[in-house]
Amino acid sequence: MSTRALILSWEYPPLIEGGLARHVRKLAENLAAQEVEVHVLARGLEDSPTEEEREGVVIHRVREPERPHELSEFVTWIEHMNADMLAAGVEVGDRYSFDVVHGHDWLVAHAGDHLAKRFRCPFVVTIHATEYGRHQGWVEHHPQSHIHGVERWMAWRAERVITCSAYMREHVADIYGLEESGIAVIPNGIDPGELVPVDDLETLRGHFARADERLVLLVGRLVYEKGFQLALEALPGLIERVGNVRFLVAGSGTAEAELRRQAADLGLDEHGSFLGWIGDDVLHSLYRIADLTVVPSIYEPFGLVALEAMASGCPCLVADTGGLREVVPHDDVGLRFRSRDPESLGQMAERLLTDAALRDRLVAEASEHVLGFDWADVARQVAELYAGALAASARVR
Repeated sequence: MSTRALILSWEYPPLIEGGLARHVRKLAENLAAQEVEVHVLARGLEDSPTEEEREGVVIHRVREPERPHELSEFVTWIEHMNADMLAAGVEVGDRYSFDVVHGHDWLVAHAGDHLAKRFRCPFVVTIHATEYGRHQGWVEHHPQSHIHGVERWMAWRAERVITCSAYMREHVADIYGLEESGIAVIPNGIDPGELVPVDDLETLRGHFARADERLVLLVGRLVYEKGFQLALEALPGLIERVGNVRFLVAGSGTAEAELRRQAADLGLDEHGSFLGWIGDDVLHSLYRIADLTVVPSIYEPFGLVALEAMASGCPCLVADTGGLREVVPHDDVGLRFRSRDPESLGQMAERLLTDAALRDRLVAEASEHVLGFDWADVARQVAELYAGALAASARVR
């Protein structure tokens, strides 16, 4: 008899705000392919169907409350959303008998906990990132203190905790006082076949750089912990030493205005562009036309951008920190620079941009390396974890 799982996520395609939506979709679809009956409960847009089946996954969507403009109101908004998700989950639970509830991050913690208790089944949580990590330990004030408290409570409440890297297992165990042995490390996956670029890459590259110029790409949410300020600081010296260097920043976030000001102050406006938020097809194309992708994160649980760049044939330079050490474990697949050090970043970028043989070697090795992050294997590990949680729950009963 197959396991029936209810997965809770605050985003699911087509509502995408970051890597979480993509992770949950690929996990759900690959679990379904391995004969787990998967239902996903997630926020929906106004015109989203309340229930539909896609790729073997039954998706139940809850129309989100109106989003607040003030950060101080965000916690209240999340509580409202959890109440709506709980009500919807109770209704779904009246129609189906669930064996396990799997919540992703603190945003759905209360709804997930209540539903697991109602269904008398194990509560599994995946902690993708922590408020403590995002704010370098500064969680004394609201709303960070509240979010940190919810995350700690969720981690202790869950029968099983999943993190995406060994770094995150150690981090979560340390800040929440858990035993590392009770935390499962299951990495994110990647599907290279989904990294589909636009048709005319030559024309796209022509928009951003000449044939004799080197194009450096930065991708992600524009927030402090992603470290884009370090990359911008390194660029003037890199441009001076290497010559024809252009840069692209793809993404949006709360630090965007500040980063644009920094770029202007550094005299970088004529050397590159901020693209804002872009769709997947353009993003996948940027990896193909760039000469180098830089991931300068200060805090990085995993490092999906590095994995996507490597899968797209783009050389990668990452900060020597967090989960990036596991995604780029040695200098056969990519290079690392000293975390938080713009000078080290600039030196390593110069090495990559001026050594074609090095770039070619990294691209060749990385194309093999990324095959180790297979979604089918990720789903198999999660299904085994569900089975273990169910067996332990049965013994307790």
